[in-house]
Amino acid sequence: MSEANQLQSPLEAPAFAEPTPSVLHQLNLCNRELERLLHNLRNEHNAEREIREIARQVIQAVELNPDVALACIFLSQINGTYAVRHCIETAVVTVVIARAMQLDANNTLTVTAAALTMNVGMLRHHETFQNKTTPLTSEEMAIVRRHPEESVDMLRCVGVEDDDWISCVLMHHENDDGSGYPAGIASPEVTLNAKLLSLADRYCAQVSARNYRRSLPPRLALRNLIEDKAAPVDPLLVQYFQRELGDYPPGCVVRLTSGEIGVVSQRFSDGEARGIHCLRDPAGGVLSPAMQRRTGDGECCIAESLSEDQASIRFSMKQIWGAQASL
Repeated sequence: MSEANQLQSPLEAPAFAEPTPSVLHQLNLCNRELERLLHNLRNEHNAEREIREIARQVIQAVELNPDVALACIFLSQINGTYAVRHCIETAVVTVVIARAMQLDANNTLTVTAAALTMNVGMLRHHETFQNKTTPLTSEEMAIVRRHPEESVDMLRCVGVEDDDWISCVLMHHENDDGSGYPAGIASPEVTLNAKLLSLADRYCAQVSARNYRRSLPPRLALRNLIEDKAAPVDPLLVQYFQRELGDYPPGCVVRLTSGEIGVVSQRFSDGEARGIHCLRDPAGGVLSPAMQRRTGDGECCIAESLSEDQASIRFSMKQIWGAQASL
């Protein structure tokens, strides 16, 4: 069997097999539990333990299948309010990059917990701000610039004493050149974990759909971050983001140079190659079942990324990834 035909595809499990864990289901459970916890944080008696447990569940979901976990972001499959969903999505990207960097388990858990709690200090304002169609006022910008400190105050209030977790939340909007906030701290004081969280936060903010705008294509979002002179990013982290996410991460809807339209379903360890589940043929006809392709094989190349509306296709994640993407 050729490599092109070895891409993951949904298969019926034998009747005696254990149920396949669903990455999508687990991330949605994490989102639901995090929403409940953050909105009631001041009344929680075991907040640190509960947040760490949610972080462990997010890490476990990514480890089950990082491609499905990433696709949940780009296909907007994580339910709930944007404010909390964004924290889960940022945590997923953080874990993917942390694994690639071979961070140890404690560091990975810490930065994941920080991702889940980075915005708790302005949670009540977040939905209002993201629904605005006009620029933030000076008072609203002051709230934004204070939120790392207020988040830290809330975490300390409920008993979080992990200095690495606290510093990561406090510095996730600081920049190497001292141009960030709230304190204008510069490198080398800004920790690697804080810089990782910052880049994941900014990336997810661009590729996730909001109520008032569509998501940006991953290729454009990554380029925006790399070229942003106002907030320079760590070159080492850029290399990991380019390698692990690239221009066309799993969940990205694409048009091939052949004219076929499909979904990026798999990353390969040998660089830029991507597995594609093609859903429409060059003439626009529906392909059922999906045809599986691998970029780099023959003439298979990605021409551009598309929104689902541009592609005129509707599909469930389960069609592409099987039981690991069931609701």
